[in-house]
Amino acid sequence: MKRFVLGLAAAAATGLVQAQAKWDLPSGYGANTFQVQNLQQFAAEVDQLTGGKLKITLHPQGSLFKANEIKRAVQTGQTQAGEFILSGAANENPLFGVDSVPFLATSYAESRRLYQAARPVQEKVLASQGMKVLFSVPWPGQSLYSIKPVQVPADLVGTKMRTYNPATNRIAQLLKAQPVTIQLAELPQALATGAVQNFLTSSASGVESKLHEQVKHFYPVNAWLPRNVTVVNQKSFDALDKATQEAVLKAAAAAETRGWAASERLDGEYVRELAAKGMTVSAPSESLRKELAGIGETMTAEWLKAAGPDGQAIIDAYRRP
Repeated sequence: MKRFVLGLAAAAATGLVQAQAKWDLPSGYGANTFQVQNLQQFAAEVDQLTGGKLKITLHPQGSLFKANEIKRAVQTGQTQAGEFILSGAANENPLFGVDSVPFLATSYAESRRLYQAARPVQEKVLASQGMKVLFSVPWPGQSLYSIKPVQVPADLVGTKMRTYNPATNRIAQLLKAQPVTIQLAELPQALATGAVQNFLTSSASGVESKLHEQVKHFYPVNAWLPRNVTVVNQKSFDALDKATQEAVLKAAAAAETRGWAASERLDGEYVRELAAKGMTVSAPSESLRKELAGIGETMTAEWLKAAGPDGQAIIDAYRRP
């Protein structure tokens, strides 16, 4: 009888653990960003769909782990789930950086095709590291800002172009501009002192940093649309019962659809806001577009050398009619 009672107690305890499963979900981004707001809605939907069996606590702004620590924290089981910018892990595996190869995918439609081509390969790599992809959402594209009009590629030759990573440094070199490493927070001061004349950044950054006050020309070239990815530690996912797993995947699919739509909508709103505040928004000229496309081909070839056969498979799938 005693053994039976203990068995019931153990079963009840197990049921209690399952009923009160808790995940932490750190992000390096601020609570006011659409990415983190989307995560918050995802967590709320999981709570609703599971009837409270799985509670996800969101930790924005690097409050639990710094942005560059989150992937490793999920991998090692220090946190059950996490969100990070996928190309930030390209130094450990170039396959993580395909969405940030410049001028390869320059619209939301192209970015989605590239994502669909890359996802199986990237999921396989992450799975080998003990992680399962839940969903992935892009930021608005990186576009060209300039103090002076840019009609033809020659207008950029010799200018001071702000760079912030190896890719933007390479773009400046290929445009025969002078690369100047400046972080976003320092950009307004650099513009004020003439240290920078043009740069690539998103429409969101343009609005948030009030770049319209110093820069008057914006060209929506969408050099690349970097994606955030939300992953879960595979063991943490496997510990859930089947119904809870299905609820998580359903909420994740909804978050991905919602996140892509929000990103595209906000990009349009930000561009309109830049125009409303006095910035001239112009489509890139045909000669500039061709020059940037050529840079894209060069940098895609350079990426393929590093990414190998799996990288080639992604590009082939992306470019297949």
